[in-house]
This record gives sequence, structure tokens and C-alpha cells, in this order.
Amino acid sequence: METKLLQNVKKHIQLSEEEETYFVSYFKPISIQKKDFLLREGEICKFEGFVTKGLFKVCHYDEKGLEKIISFPREDWWVGDIDSFTNQKPSSYFIQALEDAEVLLISREDKENLYVNLPKVEKLFRIMGQKALIALQRRMSENLRKPAEERYSDFLEKYPQLLQRLTNLQIAAYLGVSHELLSKIRKKIVSKKII
Repeated sequence: METKLLQNVKKHIQLSEEEETYFVSYFKPISIQKKDFLLREGEICKFEGFVTKGLFKVCHYDEKGLEKIISFPREDWWVGDIDSFTNQKPSSYFIQALEDAEVLLISREDKENLYVNLPKVEKLFRIMGQKALIALQRRMSENLRKPAEERYSDFLEKYPQLLQRLTNLQIAAYLGVSHELLSKIRKKIVSKKII
């Protein structure tokens, strides 16, 4: 598990062997069963996690009870509620395992200790935070300006490996469309390929 974490870190910063050992010592491995929750709405997020195995959904429910999926953290992704974690306030999200999963967790206190004792880590999380913010801004912009069919095509292009791991309902909740509209879009795309 730690090897996958270090491979992810190496995409952003370089650590010596000694620093790598020190860094991973702050993470605690946990296993989560399919359908179990890593976080529930109203709880304070006490962790940031790195997914080494499995798939999650981060979601909330609107006033009509409709599920709105924010993201699908999976292997080599980070998972958590950064607002709740940073500000120690109740989360607005549910984080649920869609598959049996393994995650390396770090607490807020341990992360702060790493910042002090291994300053390179602050750069790591700054870079990752910037990349996450850019991805979120792009997603918001695309959701506002692109029609549903184009958003679905983008999803297929960006995340082809997720098609076999997600239901159509989950994809529709991520795209912000009804299951019925997604079915129509899929049929339209299939008919274009046949012609």
C-alpha cells in the first residue's frame, strides 16, 4: 500500500529514502467493505485518505432526495472532505465504498506535524490542492456550458475504466442528468457508431 502512495508522491515532489519512510509512517491503513461509509453527512472529516484499492463515491442529496455525485475517488486518488477536514466543521457529503477498498489515512494533527517536520510535504499538498481546484473549476465550467451529451462523451473519454465499475444511475448522478436522459444519450451514441 505504501509503495502506491510513494509513487503518487513522486509525481509531485522528491523525497529521500529516509524521508519516504518518515512520510508513510504517518498513514494508517484501513479496509472498507463495499457499501460501507468512510464519512457521513454531518460528521467531521478527521482524515485525508489515499485510495490504494477500490472505488468510492462522494455525494450529497438535494432537497428532493436526489443523489448528486461529486466524484469517484479510486486507486491512486485522494479522498476526503477538504472543507470539513480543514475547518473541522460537519461535512455536507457522504463518502461510500462502491467496491471493497483499502485506504491509507492521515489525521489533521499528523498532517500538521508532517508540515513542521518535513516541509516538503507542505509543497506536496499545495500542488495537489491546486490541481484539484483546477479540475473542480473545469468540471463546473463544463457542467454549465456543455450539453448533457457532450458531458457524457467527455466522461467516456476521461474515465473509460470506470464504465464497467459504475451503474448508469451513478453516472447520471455524476453528470447531473436523469437516468432516462442518460439512456437516450447512450442510445443516440450507439446508433451513431452503427451508421
